[in-house]
Amino acid sequence: MTPIICVQNMYNLANRQDDALVDRLAQQQIAYVPFFPLGGFSPLQSTRLSEVATSLNATPMQVALAWLLRRSPNILLILGPSSPEHLQENLASARLTLTDEIMAKLNGI
Repeated sequence: MTPIICVQNMYNLANRQDDALVDRLAQQQIAYVPFFPLGGFSPLQSTRLSEVATSLNATPMQVALAWLLRRSPNILLILGPSSPEHLQENLASARLTLTDEIMAKLNGI
């Protein structure tokens, strides 16, 4: 057997069955890599997500990525941008500031 250094499961703003696992792994300093961080074949859609995005002058997908980055320090994102512009959009999500109030709003999705 070998030590576990990373876990990858489906996880995103609307699909959070691994909440407790993410927290346990963070305590053990083990990385968590969500797959389908933007919802997979059916992108995330939520009125609340869209409202937050509008208030931050961002796209819903940028907010969804920013939520993951703020959710836990052990979350690592592997994204597959389809163009240089899409890559820049993804990178901009790391610069969004999600307040505790915004996080609470998004956690209600």
